Amino acid sequence: MERSTLTITRAATADRTKLEKIEDALLCQSPLDKALASGPDQKSCLLALTANNWLYRLSAETGEELQRVYLSPRHKFRYLGWDVSQETFFIKSTQNKGTPLARQAGISQNTLMHLAIFHVFPLQIVGILEINKEVFGNSVADVVLSQGVLAVSYSTKLVKLYSFEHIVNEYMTEKLSLGKQSSAHGGMTVGESPFGIPVNIHITDCPPVLFEVSCSDNSVQIGGYPWHYIYTPPHKRHKGTHHICSLKDSTMATNGIQNMNCCSLETDWLSFHPDDSGRIIHVGPTTINILRIRSDLNTNLPSQVDQDFTMTTHRNNAASQVSVTSSGRTVKKRFHNLDDDPDHETFRMVEYEDELDLLAVVVTNGEEGEGSVHVQLHDNQSGELLRTVELAEPWDETYRHELCFDKETMVHIEQKNNHFCCHVYKLQAVREEEEEAPE
Repeated sequence: MERSTLTITRAATADRTKLEKIEDALLCQSPLDKALASGPDQKSCLLALTANNWLYRLSAETGEELQRVYLSPRHKFRYLGWDVSQETFFIKSTQNKGTPLARQAGISQNTLMHLAIFHVFPLQIVGILEINKEVFGNSVADVVLSQGVLAVSYSTKLVKLYSFEHIVNEYMTEKLSLGKQSSAHGGMTVGESPFGIPVNIHITDCPPVLFEVSCSDNSVQIGGYPWHYIYTPPHKRHKGTHHICSLKDSTMATNGIQNMNCCSLETDWLSFHPDDSGRIIHVGPTTINILRIRSDLNTNLPSQVDQDFTMTTHRNNAASQVSVTSSGRTVKKRFHNLDDDPDHETFRMVEYEDELDLLAVVVTNGEEGEGSVHVQLHDNQSGELLRTVELAEPWDETYRHELCFDKETMVHIEQKNNHFCCHVYKLQAVREEEEEAPE
């Protein structure tokens, strides 16, 4: 395992003004199963959004600028997000809260935000739409695009899903092309300064609701086969539980309530597996469960959630809650240790590498040294541990960490206040000696 470290501080971006600061970025890689018409589109690129509303397409290898698009002089765009299955990404503006003077006067602001949607391979604009309270309701709080669905969340702990295809077909007033003139907007060139991209999707009435559910933290996930959804009901008694239900009729799956009953600072999380197998991955501080939804489409019986395999940490469970002092007095601990106590082996995060079909599990262990950490590489189909990689740097849980795993490259990014450090590892094949060592 080779390792290199790159330290990045704010001084590294001193040559850029605040207006040119990169607010958000996405790594864009072409699909492996098809060739693209244009050679440059085949190479990996970085989609970068700057503070002055420019979208840049940069070469991931050289940093060279491949393309730039000006978004808007009126709407402040800030966040990037993928809709991977549709080869689409969206750019979300900041929420429009109105001016302080308007709020004092009691003037409400109907426009919550704007959403710009692009296709990739090649880069092309789909459109910009407005999220308006008159259309979606006064309690609308946020919106994202996922799997071709516009998911709108509300302050009333409600999530509603709308077909984005229906919205485009029904409410698009003009089809736009980057670098070409817009006939409906005074002949302006789309994507160029100072005009940017006009709003060309005008939602005049609320589209049909595909699905809605009341849930805690406005969080609902859809996936599996057949389709299911995962959510936590917005009631105190359901806190810490994850409910798995059929999307068809909202029937709860057998064994569909998953609860690890862990006592930890960081809560457990559950989501559909990113390998598109329809499985579910449930991660806690001491246990990782890979679950599978089983359903017989020929019967009306509810689907069933079964355990595919599980991974657990290695802990000394023999540690007693009762100790004896030197004088012989028995003392019983009042509190149990947290499940994610840094002094014990703990699962911190899980990453999936699709091309190697591996699960990379970050494990910390304070017993062997302060902040020691290693990454376990597991077979994604069976959970078998294939290899353990020790990281050289310590892992301080009081700071933010990220792990990226792509092919043979593993990247650990840690943030300490305004200081970032990037540790890059390269996996090397372990070759057995052709000849056995002499006895």
